[in-house]
Amino acid sequence: MIARAIDMAFAALLGLDAVQPAAHLPRRLVALFADLARPAPAPDTEALIWALWTHHPDTSLYAAMGEALTALAARRHATARAILDHLVAAAPDWSEAWNKRATLAFIENRDADSIADILRCLALEPRHFGALAGLGAICARQDRPYEALLAHDLALARHPHLAGVAEAAAALRRVVRARLN
Repeated sequence: MIARAIDMAFAALLGLDAVQPAAHLPRRLVALFADLARPAPAPDTEALIWALWTHHPDTSLYAAMGEALTALAARRHATARAILDHLVAAAPDWSEAWNKRATLAFIENRDADSIADILRCLALEPRHFGALAGLGAICARQDRPYEALLAHDLALARHPHLAGVAEAAAALRRVVRARLN
């Protein structure tokens, strides 16, 4: 099951650059991503992107996201799962609800479920460097270094300064080279 999920994710990643962000996403993200690409982006650029992704115009859904994040931080996984299940059902076009549910599935070692949610997130927000980095971590955990490297490289293409991902990609490059020799 997990091998098939990773194969599907790999196929999706190969076409990801052709996917356009959902039309309802804030236009301000375009400028923020342009800033991230600079050698020295503004210090708050990444935080602003996360804030825009996490925000929802429906105040009850936004509040529920806050509750889910609190539950995740407190390791109250059953509570977080119930809230996140509600969020993806109530707002299926909210990429961050899918990403946070993917994060929870990753924490719980439910990699196939996490990948499914990551793919839903990326279909809405193909620039989601967090989802891509998470997918890379799953692929690495499943000993799929080629797929992990592609996911990390795509994350870095969107956020060249993403903490820890460049190092993970460098380590994966060494693994891939060793396997090719």
